[in-house]
Amino acid sequence: MSNEAYTLAASDTAVDVGANDIDYKKALGADDGGLVDTAVEAIKGMAGKVVDKLDPLTEQYAGLFKTGLRTPVMRKPSDYDMDFEETWFPSMDGVPLEAWFIPAPSDKLLIINHPMTCNRYGFPGHLPEYKAYFGGFEVNFLPELTALHDAGYNILTYDLRNCGRSGEGNGGISGLGLLECRDVVGSVRHAREHPVMGKMRTSLFSRCMGGNSTIIAMAKWPDEFRHIEALALLNVVSGPTFIERGAENLGLDPAAAAKRLDERCRETTGFSVFDFRPQDYGHGVTIPTFVAQLRRDFLIHGEKDGQEIFDSLAAETKELLWIDQSNQRFYAYNHFGQHPERLIEWFDKHMA
Repeated sequence: MSNEAYTLAASDTAVDVGANDIDYKKALGADDGGLVDTAVEAIKGMAGKVVDKLDPLTEQYAGLFKTGLRTPVMRKPSDYDMDFEETWFPSMDGVPLEAWFIPAPSDKLLIINHPMTCNRYGFPGHLPEYKAYFGGFEVNFLPELTALHDAGYNILTYDLRNCGRSGEGNGGISGLGLLECRDVVGSVRHAREHPVMGKMRTSLFSRCMGGNSTIIAMAKWPDEFRHIEALALLNVVSGPTFIERGAENLGLDPAAAAKRLDERCRETTGFSVFDFRPQDYGHGVTIPTFVAQLRRDFLIHGEKDGQEIFDSLAAETKELLWIDQSNQRFYAYNHFGQHPERLIEWFDKHMA
């Protein structure tokens, strides 16, 4: 059994986009209570709202978990000298999904899934309306796609439901993987039934919510994935860790925060925040799996959560890479665009 862990440290890298730590306590106002107190004052007098210091934090996450954030597809493969086809296909439940097929001269195909608030291109964090989210820098997947394409991989990458240019599903409600898992099945079916992609050997690369969706889909519908050869996961995450770490960052009670967020998620979507745990579905992942996680992620308990998810995976062959260049979660989404070697090495090894 291969069960290996590696660490990639800041000293191993050149200058990376987002590869710097931020003083999260200062950024959050936790050092003087400024953010929380300001937010509490702002919501005083709102009918039906319990005004305490947990409310701004729980409302922020409840809103994000309810609908996510639809962002524009700002770049395309031709900007990086790659030929591509605009295509589309239905999710397992019929939601229309918009995609790119980037052909390469090989019989190897990667189906790629994106994180929450992102789309197949990345995340426009450099634009004014999105600068307040996740570090204020752009996440651009095109360099990563270029590296994989140059290594000989055909690519099918698409927008999950309620993201990018794909259709609205479930009234716009996000499932943090519990609904989006149907999109993963839709993408796998589309590739399998396609006259060109259907003749290719296929693996999956899934990030964050896309990774959660993949893990859940493999547990729910294992027969759909019998032909998949390998899997790579980046920054997969459970729901409760966001609110627990957020409360700790602000000097609040993490258990009370998780309970309050659970109540708000049930009130807004019907889901419990404790439903959003890929650890509970790891038994369905049995193919060779590479997991990369940001260790010092200030938004979550990165090392604890990442290790738990990794340990839950049933795959006999699996490897864990810790990324240590930054404490900013969205840095990890630029990481393989700037350091693609380990990702390519994994697929080369298991699709040889």
